[in-house]
Order: sequence, then C-alpha cells, then structure tokens
Amino acid sequence: MKVKAVQSEEKITLPEVREILLRVESERLGHESEMLFELRRSIEHANLLAKTTPDKAVALVEALSGLEKMRPEIAYRIANLMPRSRDELRAIYAKERFSLTGEELDEILEIVLAHF
Repeated sequence: MKVKAVQSEEKITLPEVREILLRVESERLGHESEMLFELRRSIEHANLLAKTTPDKAVALVEALSGLEKMRPEIAYRIANLMPRSRDELRAIYAKERFSLTGEELDEILEIVLAHF
C-alpha cells in the first residue's frame, strides 16, 4: 500500500496508538489469513511500551499542558514514557534551552504518578 498524501495529522499518545492497532488487528483477522509484518511489529512495540490506558494518557497530557514550561511535544513525550525519576525527566528536557528546578521536576512527577 502506498500513501499518496497525508489527509490530516494530529498528536496521539502511545496507548491510543495501541488501541487503534488492536482494533485494526481484530478487523483484519477475519479477512486475511496473515497479518503484515509491519503491523505485527507495531502491535508488539505498542504492547511493550504502552504503560497506561488511553484515557489516563490523554488526561495526563491535559494536566501537563497547564504547566508553565510545558510544550505539547514534551507533554506527549512524558505521557508516552511515563518517567518515574528526576533523571528520566531531565533526559526528556535535555534538548531544551532551559532547565527545570527541582520543584518543577517534582511537580511533573507528582502529576505523572497521579495518572499512572
């Protein structure tokens, strides 16, 4: 299948991707005898890395978006990775031109743990 043009684009979290892929898998199992390699690998990847439910991930992105030094890209990255320590958060912010204080890191971690 070749993609000719992008119809629309939106950010979604990894748990949402997992849900969509599982829906596609269930639809295709009835019609095809074997799934494509790429689809199987994508489902395995999403199952391995999705650490929460889609509803909780979306709620986490919304909660993080209200913070001062939070860009949408970082909020989605945090929702996908679900960091549990300051070091993991610092790695996410490593490319940014600013650094977060310990209190800001702790505030983000509290929000993440509340949505785990």
